[in-house]
Amino acid sequence: MGITAGSYPLGPESGRLLVTTTRAGFGAKAGHDLTIEVTRWRGEATIDPADPAGSSVTVEVDAGSFEVREGTGGVKPLTASDRAEIEKNIREKVLHSARHPVITFRSSRVEGTAESFRVEGDLTMAGATRPVVVEGSVAGGRVTGSAVVVQSRWGIRPYSAFLGALKVGDEVGIRFDVGLVPA
Repeated sequence: MGITAGSYPLGPESGRLLVTTTRAGFGAKAGHDLTIEVTRWRGEATIDPADPAGSSVTVEVDAGSFEVREGTGGVKPLTASDRAEIEKNIREKVLHSARHPVITFRSSRVEGTAESFRVEGDLTMAGATRPVVVEGSVAGGRVTGSAVVVQSRWGIRPYSAFLGALKVGDEVGIRFDVGLVPA
C-alpha cells in the first residue's frame, strides 16, 4: 500500500477537488456539461492501514471558491463572461454562499482496503446536513475517489434558465485526486 498510519493534510496544495454537472431539459443542447474546481478547501485524513475503521476524514470548502474549468457540449464554446456568470450563479442562486459560506464533510465510518475503500459521512451545505458515501482507492501515494450528490436532498433547486428549458441535472459528481504527504 505504501501509506503509513498518521495524519495527512488535504487541500489545493496536495490535489484537486472537482464538481461535475450535466444538463437536462428541452434546451440541453444549448447548455454545457461543466467541470468546476473548488479552489479554496482544506481537510485532514487520519489513516490507519491496519484498522480502516480507525481512519477518518474532514474537509471544509469555501462555498465561494468554485471556478469553471471546462464546459463540453453546447452550441458554442464557453466564453470568459459565460464562466463568470456561471460562477456568480453558483455562489448566489445555487449555494447561497453569502448565507452559507462553508461546506463541510465529516466521516462517520470508513471501511475497506487501500485498493477499494468506502467512507460514509455527513455533508453540510446550503444549511442542510445529509449523509453521503464516498468511494475511492489509494495507489502510489495518491488517493482518488468520487461521490454523487443529489442537490434537491440538501434543499438546493438545480439551476435552470430559459423558463426551465435548460436545467442542470439534480445529480452532481464530486471527484478528488490528492497526494498524501504526512503533516
